[in-house]
Amino acid sequence: MNRKWMALAIVLTCCLTACSKNETKPSATPAPTTSASTGTTTAKADAQTVFKANCVSCHGANLEGLVGPNLQKVGGKLSKEQLTAIITNGRGAMPAFKGKLSEDEINSLSIWLAEKK
Repeated sequence: MNRKWMALAIVLTCCLTACSKNETKPSATPAPTTSASTGTTTAKADAQTVFKANCVSCHGANLEGLVGPNLQKVGGKLSKEQLTAIITNGRGAMPAFKGKLSEDEINSLSIWLAEKK
């Protein structure tokens, strides 16, 4: 019985370590600017950069979910404000990113994720 608990503890520790092990800090996100030809903002591109640098290890490159949940349609379930709170403070096994990401990066990321419906 003790071996099962020990194995479970080791697996959970590895999973949590994999999700939170990101020692590089991305640079601050510049203010969003609109592209005249496409109408898209650089905030989306920056949100994707922040996601790739901090979230892919748990949520997958295509938002499919690995250790963390699938985020492909997260905007249909959670508002931008809810996403901001989760990214900032963490939830469940997800670590808090307050102090690791700037407010602009968190805001950009939550807007980008809220559009996923």
